[in-house]
Amino acid sequence: QVYLRESGGGLVQAGGSLRLSCAASGLNFRIATMAWHRQAPGKQRELVARIGSDGATVYGDSVKGRFTISRDNIYNRLYLQMNSLKPEDTAVYYCNVPYYRGSEFFGPGTQVTVSS
Repeated sequence: QVYLRESGGGLVQAGGSLRLSCAASGLNFRIATMAWHRQAPGKQRELVARIGSDGATVYGDSVKGRFTISRDNIYNRLYLQMNSLKPEDTAVYYCNVPYYRGSEFFGPGTQVTVSS
């Protein structure tokens, strides 16, 4: 059973930074593509960033140049460094495994709130 658990969310002022972490278990982490998604109130869930097993990264247009996704294959952790935060970054952020053994997995999410 794949298990994902996010941490690091909270309340921050615009222009500030946060670092999200995701602890993963139940999978061969080093071969899995990992991602962060977010969902703001009244909006659809959207891709924030994705990192492949080879370290290749993809970012959503709204976060390019501000957010950085990274992974630690020793401790099975995924990270999202968020800088220059804006009020529109307010959302629940989800750790995601897009595809592993035929299924997709999400963590329970962590709330990020950016005040203006």
